[in-house]
Amino acid sequence: MKSNIEKVGSLERKINIQIPANKVGEAFDKMFKTVQKQAHIKGFRPGKAPIATIKLMYSDKIKQDVVQELVQKHYVEALKEHSVDPINYPEFEFEAPTEGQDFSFSASFEVRPEINLKKYENLSVEKEKFGKLDAKVEQVLENIRAARAELVPVLEDRAAQMGDIAIVDFDGYVDGNPIEGGKGIDHNLELGSKSFIEGFEEGIVGMRIGGNATIKLKFPDPYHSADLAGKPVEFKVALKGLKKKNLPELTDDYLKSIGAGETVEQLKKTIQEDLEKSEQKRISQDLNNRLLKQLVQANPVEVPQSMLKEQKQVLISDMKNRMLEQGMTEADFETYTQKWDKDFESSASEMIQAGFLVDAVAKKHDLSWTKEDLEKKIDEYSKQTGLDPQKIREFYARPDQAQRITYMITEEKVIAFLLTSAKVTEVEKEKI
Repeated sequence: MKSNIEKVGSLERKINIQIPANKVGEAFDKMFKTVQKQAHIKGFRPGKAPIATIKLMYSDKIKQDVVQELVQKHYVEALKEHSVDPINYPEFEFEAPTEGQDFSFSASFEVRPEINLKKYENLSVEKEKFGKLDAKVEQVLENIRAARAELVPVLEDRAAQMGDIAIVDFDGYVDGNPIEGGKGIDHNLELGSKSFIEGFEEGIVGMRIGGNATIKLKFPDPYHSADLAGKPVEFKVALKGLKKKNLPELTDDYLKSIGAGETVEQLKKTIQEDLEKSEQKRISQDLNNRLLKQLVQANPVEVPQSMLKEQKQVLISDMKNRMLEQGMTEADFETYTQKWDKDFESSASEMIQAGFLVDAVAKKHDLSWTKEDLEKKIDEYSKQTGLDPQKIREFYARPDQAQRITYMITEEKVIAFLLTSAKVTEVEKEKI
């Protein structure tokens, strides 16, 4: 076998491989004998047809198997010979092999970029300051009350106000034409819920039962329906009735009646503790993301195009699933991805660079995952989910999931290391 490697680009490589005729002949012979054992040819007992007959009948059909045999073996040998480690599946180029002649093929792929750790210690990063949760605790308590609220008619003679449930008929028009799906009859709309486009609910506030109004607004841009994005719209609205929420009083007796098993004070404490855990986790994750972003900015890495394309598609697919669940159409999402294409690409690039840098720091400071780390993480997941640890092990035994969890462990260790020297400044949420 003869081979040489070309540097096509900074990260692109092309290996050219030539296999001598005798090796090609051996591959053909191997395939012919395999077919000979399995072939059922009229006039011959199974496995007894002459090789000459097999070649005559199956020569063209086995060429694909010969190519697979030759490429698979000699490609790996060539990689070892030139000490290269592709990061993506190669693109092969070849012509059909001929028995008795040399066979040549090429493989194009990308390699890992060279990582130059310029600065990864003493990084400056902002961290959101943990704020008071009193208002959020009260909001959760109000949500509990609201979930069990009784809707009663508004009997007093007054105009609609925020918090009311307005019973409305409405018709939407763009350029004088009715909007598809823009009509409602006896629709119950909670004013202040922001269920409709901005300004619609505010336009109902102040109306009285039996009143009519034309609310002139503009669809936001972007909007889940690309045809309507940014366009002026008129809604003709009739207010047919008003209801309000009659909230139960939150007392120890009331909590007991709904099977809560806690007093009001105990419930407040439980909510406080849960919110604190959630907020601390969110703030910590946000800090980690900011730290990795700073790491990338201080140590830019060239991104292989094959990885960029793949990671970008993963981000788009994840976003697509979320947006379709919210009612966006396939066509509208296509428009959305075109508009935000550069943002998807930028995010994908940062994620790939962060991955390379995390691996580099881990290797330099011996921070890579260990079996003990993996068992600890599995035990942690088991306690969180209540699942049998063995079931979790089986799930993460799959190659793709194993790579995911082991990288996660390594990333956590690297972030913890970076934070030991990082200059962390606490900042109010509004200033970040």
